[in-house]
Amino acid sequence: MTATTPHGPRMTGDGRREANAATVLRTVLDHGPVARSAVARLSGLSPAAVSRQATDLTRLGLLRELPELAGGGGVGRPQIPVDLHIGATGGPVVGGVHLGVPGSTFALVDLRGRVLARHTHAHEGIAPDALPGELARELGGFLDAHARGRPLLGVGAAIGGWVDPAEGVVVRHDALGWRRRPLAAELAAGLGGRTVRLDNHARSVAQSEILFGRPAARRSLVHLFVGNVVDAAVGLAGVVHQGPGAAAGDVAHLPVPDSTVPCPCGRSGCLEATASNTALGRTAVRRGIVPEPDTSLVVDAAAAGDRRADRLLRERARAVGRAVALLLDVLNPDLVVVTEQASVIEPDYLEEIRGAAIDLSHVCGDPERIVSPHAGPATLPVAAGTVLLNPLFRRPLETLEELLTAGVGG
Repeated sequence: MTATTPHGPRMTGDGRREANAATVLRTVLDHGPVARSAVARLSGLSPAAVSRQATDLTRLGLLRELPELAGGGGVGRPQIPVDLHIGATGGPVVGGVHLGVPGSTFALVDLRGRVLARHTHAHEGIAPDALPGELARELGGFLDAHARGRPLLGVGAAIGGWVDPAEGVVVRHDALGWRRRPLAAELAAGLGGRTVRLDNHARSVAQSEILFGRPAARRSLVHLFVGNVVDAAVGLAGVVHQGPGAAAGDVAHLPVPDSTVPCPCGRSGCLEATASNTALGRTAVRRGIVPEPDTSLVVDAAAAGDRRADRLLRERARAVGRAVALLLDVLNPDLVVVTEQASVIEPDYLEEIRGAAIDLSHVCGDPERIVSPHAGPATLPVAAGTVLLNPLFRRPLETLEELLTAGVGG
């Protein structure tokens, strides 16, 4: 079946056609700009299959031809490279929102996971029950200002806690006091019905590493997120594990060797109680390092030369490293990605994490297997956008049709 859309024909077909389209799109993501003959060689598809899918994907607005890069002077017809439709040429974009506890980050992201615009919105004075409506209003204004008429495919949303992406529901978020909150539907309603897809932020970062990051991430990875919420995600062969009820990744009560910090659960030494931003901020205030429990203030103080702040961040890094050692020994992934504010900004703190992990791990002697996210300080907005981009790269024809049918191709 073929139908007309603002971007050309809408395609639905058999599973092979969808799989071939995904293979072509992913190959162009990895190697573009690239000639169609090279796509065939790299992907293992026939030249005819590549030509068909590249033509369809170009008509749908996901690829574009770059005749200005065509080789000349050789024998035969010059080959026109194709690339993802990005840049200032009207290519499609997605919105992203990462919901933290003290604030949220909005972003506009292109098909390569690059942040084109970003804005931080503080939650101060906003009750948790009012937060989805407030964020939808602010996000809508942000997208209207920055998309500038480009096709906006939808919005990806990432948040900590237990999230069921199939239902678009935050099953449990202790810091916000949410239980079975239909966050995707609430955001969509406030955005005029635009498609919103929701996932846990640890899984979202893991998926962004698989899609846009280091090749080793596609084999196997563990992602550990250390913020106000501490959680994790596991990826194997390019798929991020969710488990029954999408409950995988709850490591808040993973025991940290040598930690005696009391936890609200009644035990001591739990990872979140030991290493979260909340714990770090409270300790920093108690030690007189900063006037309020804000991790960013601690990081800034360390950068300005405050040795107490530096010492505290190194203490946390070593606690995180000890937890990483446990994850390495249990799962032995090709890559451990750690999202922790100080180590993302300053490599010395990543070295502290690596050192503590390698000292305790029984299976890993290579510190290079422990890394910060590929997107650096843009990790969270990229991860939010990836919530929408991941299904697009896995099932481009089907996913784009769903988005356009919902009226968000505008």
